[in-house]
Amino acid sequence: MKPVTRLLATALSTLALAAHAAGALEKTECIAPAKPGGGFDLTCKLVQSALVEGKYIADPMRVTYMPGGIGAVAYNTVVAQRPDSPNTLIAFSGGSLLNLAQGKFGRYTENDVRWLAAIGTDYGAVVVAENSPFKSLKDVMAAMKADPTKVVLGAGGTVGSQDWMKAALTARAGGVNPKAMRYVAFEGGGEALTALQGGHIHVFTGDAAEAMQQIKAGAKVRLLAVMHDKRLAGDMAAIPTASEQGFDVQWPIIRGFYLGPKVSDADYKVWADTFSKMMATPAYNALRAERGLFPLAMTGPELDAYVKKQVAGYRKLADEFGLATTPAK
Repeated sequence: MKPVTRLLATALSTLALAAHAAGALEKTECIAPAKPGGGFDLTCKLVQSALVEGKYIADPMRVTYMPGGIGAVAYNTVVAQRPDSPNTLIAFSGGSLLNLAQGKFGRYTENDVRWLAAIGTDYGAVVVAENSPFKSLKDVMAAMKADPTKVVLGAGGTVGSQDWMKAALTARAGGVNPKAMRYVAFEGGGEALTALQGGHIHVFTGDAAEAMQQIKAGAKVRLLAVMHDKRLAGDMAAIPTASEQGFDVQWPIIRGFYLGPKVSDADYKVWADTFSKMMATPAYNALRAERGLFPLAMTGPELDAYVKKQVAGYRKLADEFGLATTPAK
């Protein structure tokens, strides 16, 4: 190949890569599959800040809300109607994977999207209103054992959802039959926290980081326990674990993003490389910590394998509680 021809070929190749990068990283959008104020919103806002502050994108990422079915509407919309949109990220959590394991996303399974990046992890938490008579998880469980109909639990999800599962596991650990729980389902964590402060429910089984962010924003609530094997650091160091209080319940919550199933390998790589680079910086770690999330960084095949393993584990857990499950395709 002649030098000029070689230079031209190299230039065209570089332009082609730049075009892919521009397509993926221009006019970006993050879909939070719930109403504002919950964990999906937190996930999108974290990456919105990190991408702009790190100058990985030129214009701020737009955050849009697509509530319905705790992620089902967004999942189905992206797979069926926007499968090849390279600049649209969709937030997911461990709750999304649990719903997939139970067939709550309709005919689609964990194999129908491109799992992109895990950006951090949260942990389940037991939360009450600031003026609640419950001062510890032991108080909650004592009241439930005495009469489960008098303690109203609520969270962002129906029976079988992640937040319901946290409540069911906690009840089971305390010797209370989960079928006897009084449980109210909300569309997202934000709605549930509002109901908690209004006295419509007594206990919220949500996410620690989500609750702490709401407390910082003025929510009148208290965290009674975190669902981890050891106390969390930072703002939550004073909050005891469920295990410390005699209830062996652990519930880590992955937070991350997926892309549509027909996004090109080149655009997928642009995003994966961007996330890998971004999550390796001290600036990102600081932003993640500000939002109460804990370290968990995975992209590409590593995340894909993790997701498939988690969904398989959730199918087994759902079976234990007598919930319907759907095998992967």
